[in-house]
Amino acid sequence: MRNLYSRIWASMLVVAATTTVSAHVGSPNVYLESDAGPYHVLVTVNPPPMIPGIAQVEVRVTSGTVAGISIAPVYVNGKDQGLPPTADAMERSANDPEWFTGKVWLMESGAWEIRAEVTGPQGVGKLAVPVPAFARRTLPMQRTLGALLFLLMLSLATGAVSIAGAAACEGMLVPGTVPSSRNRRLGRVAMAVATVLVFAILASGNWWWNAQASDLKHTMLYSPPPINVSFDGKAQLTLRIEEDFWHKTRKDLWKMDLIPDHGHLMHLFLLRVPSMDRFYHLHPEQMSDGAFTLSLPAIPSGEYKIFADIVRGTGFPETLVAETRLPDVKGELLSGDDSGIIASSFEPSAPTMMVSLLPDGDCMIWERDAAKLKAGQTTWFRFRVEDSEHHPVNDLEPYMGMAGHAEFVRSDSSVFAHIHPAGSVPMAALMIAQKDLGLLMDHGSAQTFPAEVSFPYGFPQPGNYRLFVQVKRNGHIETGVFDAHVGS
Repeated sequence: MRNLYSRIWASMLVVAATTTVSAHVGSPNVYLESDAGPYHVLVTVNPPPMIPGIAQVEVRVTSGTVAGISIAPVYVNGKDQGLPPTADAMERSANDPEWFTGKVWLMESGAWEIRAEVTGPQGVGKLAVPVPAFARRTLPMQRTLGALLFLLMLSLATGAVSIAGAAACEGMLVPGTVPSSRNRRLGRVAMAVATVLVFAILASGNWWWNAQASDLKHTMLYSPPPINVSFDGKAQLTLRIEEDFWHKTRKDLWKMDLIPDHGHLMHLFLLRVPSMDRFYHLHPEQMSDGAFTLSLPAIPSGEYKIFADIVRGTGFPETLVAETRLPDVKGELLSGDDSGIIASSFEPSAPTMMVSLLPDGDCMIWERDAAKLKAGQTTWFRFRVEDSEHHPVNDLEPYMGMAGHAEFVRSDSSVFAHIHPAGSVPMAALMIAQKDLGLLMDHGSAQTFPAEVSFPYGFPQPGNYRLFVQVKRNGHIETGVFDAHVGS
């Protein structure tokens, strides 16, 4: 029965959490590289695993001299939007004057903005970082507290049995009278009955708490909404977003309509597993009944993992996950923003790949130092595109408004992250956050980009990863493929 109190405590924690996964699978941290007025910063937010909870915020100043940074959380879903609490000053690192750390409380599930104000000799700069918040797990009880509660329960149970025995044996005797053998026998019978009753009560309580904890796991802990996938046997794939209990009970918190991100309501990624040798970035269209459909390009048969990125009307991003088995599909050629790549089969023991050949004879180079990749470290991932003569190209075009897109996938599909040069924040959510601050954003530029594209990101856990880096040249999307091993 020792686990009874542990389960009670865990269930209480879930109740207190009343509920945060970002638009990434297994990668909860939020990364944003942006300007805050005259200052350039990289912001990393680690949302709390429980709600209410404390989000850890880190800011690295990469350009400009900064005197101080203050941060405040604003709940986008609620009535307090536009009424942030008093801002808290971030602490400057004693060893690195460009590094600041701070904490903010996130009290509800949903879409949040962490508003930062950066001050320095060049004036005041502002920035809003959209952060999705939800309960991801329960917290384990400390062993010492569990042992203490178990001893207290054992003491109470023993006391209850002893009281029942004493009452049956001596309860009706005149004070000072020695109990007879019959009285003692009655006492033992009463203790036996009390023991059975106490254990029955504890067992019933244990069963009840198990049932409650199971229900709370499904109702309070966040999970992406289920997605129903169907294939017509020819080329049409249909995806229908369902609603689970977590979403149904929070309709007052969500604007359930979706908003376009990079011009599309859904970004669909198909990855053939376990070989990870076929990868497609596609964009289904939403029908009048809410379902998403698309005509697949030519795709070889196999088991495919599906990752579908959407953004709610509040800026809350979600990644829906499913699996499907497809036959050989004789579809149309890829066009528009859709792209695909044929890669070699993933080999966990293979060394880290530094160069990826592109279909047109050019290549993409991963510019990285000799340091080993480690989980939990924020890193700039830099990639350079060179022509067949090994000269950097100068004709990269905007791909859906960005210099590039990257997808980081762990070999077991437990981590999937869709990253942009600005970070992991969906641009649709960032535009909402910046608009709330009165700042304007323009991602419709038709300019060309230099040969290098970079992405800020930190691997959430060790393991083997495959990276897909996408750029656009001469109207065609090119995808570089890189494998990497990440240590602990």
